[in-house]
Amino acid sequence: MMIDADTRLYGLFGNPVGHSLSPAMHNAAFKEKEINAAYLAFGLEDAQAALAAMRTLNMGGASVTIPHKTDVMAHLDEVDEMAARIGAVNTIVNRRGRLVGFNTDVTGAMRALNACGGVKGKRVLVIGAGGAARAIAFGISEVGGELVIANRTEKRAESLAHELFATFQPLKGVSLKGVDVLINTTSVGMTPHIDEAPVALSELSSETLVMDIVYNPLETALLSGARAVGCETIDGVAMFVGQAVAQFELWTGLEAPGALMQSVVMRSLKRNR
Repeated sequence: MMIDADTRLYGLFGNPVGHSLSPAMHNAAFKEKEINAAYLAFGLEDAQAALAAMRTLNMGGASVTIPHKTDVMAHLDEVDEMAARIGAVNTIVNRRGRLVGFNTDVTGAMRALNACGGVKGKRVLVIGAGGAARAIAFGISEVGGELVIANRTEKRAESLAHELFATFQPLKGVSLKGVDVLINTTSVGMTPHIDEAPVALSELSSETLVMDIVYNPLETALLSGARAVGCETIDGVAMFVGQAVAQFELWTGLEAPGALMQSVVMRSLKRNR
């Protein structure tokens, strides 16, 4: 990459960000499309200060991760309708000085699910009630999935279920019978706790599609157990790359090189094993 006075800056706002694969992925995409831009990761504690810096530096856009997905919303000039309903922003676009917030987590998740037949009319069990769960649950609700929310903290899950006219089940003893799609949005199974699964799989049917948003390790205990039963599975890279593809397209107005972005992530994961 050539860095010069015309290079447009993009970045990741969050804390921690040292583990992120977003810089490698987005910089490869900029290079592939011959865009004079650079993407860096910024470990920041203050969401308001992050957006002030973005305005001062006239950054083209930013990704937003934990813990700022909610906090940044108060400091934006505009928030997309879906992001406002979800209550979280993971993408900021600088539109001639106006900072506009979007949520591409929902786009990434739905792209991955649609590639495997979609969720319309299907019974979908979402495990978790955090930011990622909210985005995915809203996406499922929008397309007519029959949504069930289960979470360790019951109050949060009940609130989300009520908001989306969904069914709530306590995570302890949750039933997998009749579930067409099972989605884990929690960190259970993430490195270093790779032997953990969010639910017992004894009731899992081979007809169930199982998705895990954890991408390190790529083969979580949940996905490994699901494959052993004969289930079709979706790993965490699918959503991670899907949301990044949507970000790139919002920032540039160009079709993202999705296959390249996925290959960069996969190579990085293999190196880090």
